Amino acid sequence: MDGQLLEPTLYTVKGMAILDNDGNRILAKYYDKNVFPTPKEQKTFEKNLFSKTHRAMGSSHENELILMSVLNCLYDSVSQILRKNVEKRAVLDSLDIVMLAMDEICDGGIILDADASSVVQRVALRTDDIPLGEQTVAQVLQSAKEQLKWSLLKVLLFHAQVPKPVLI
Repeated sequence: MDGQLLEPTLYTVKGMAILDNDGNRILAKYYDKNVFPTPKEQKTFEKNLFSKTHRAMGSSHENELILMSVLNCLYDSVSQILRKNVEKRAVLDSLDIVMLAMDEICDGGIILDADASSVVQRVALRTDDIPLGEQTVAQVLQSAKEQLKWSLLKVLLFHAQVPKPVLI
């Protein structure tokens, strides 16, 4: 690849990983199976990444600004989702939402969004996880509406399943 220009591609991100303070994987997604095809190679990469975090990200052919915007978006999104409590236990407790946020940021290596506020808005934090005192009036009304809808649906399903007497 010396002297050769690479054609632009949408597949910019090769993978995303969240590591704990010891460098162990909490969550990781790899999109390019040619770069890290096996879990062993992924683990080796994660260990090297952890030990060399002061160095530049990506290869010399990558746009560092784009990669940095994805990294910042991931961190800011997770930080907002976890209410600034970015710790291993908090990430594991909200793993489903964090994984959804990763999917909203990047799909198969293609960057979909790099704006943390829109990512957080789309993952739509569940209002039952937010204490009542921190919810807005709109969130409380929406939660009440959802609960009423599900209770009515359960009643309708129950009535639909109860066998009706048949006259012979």
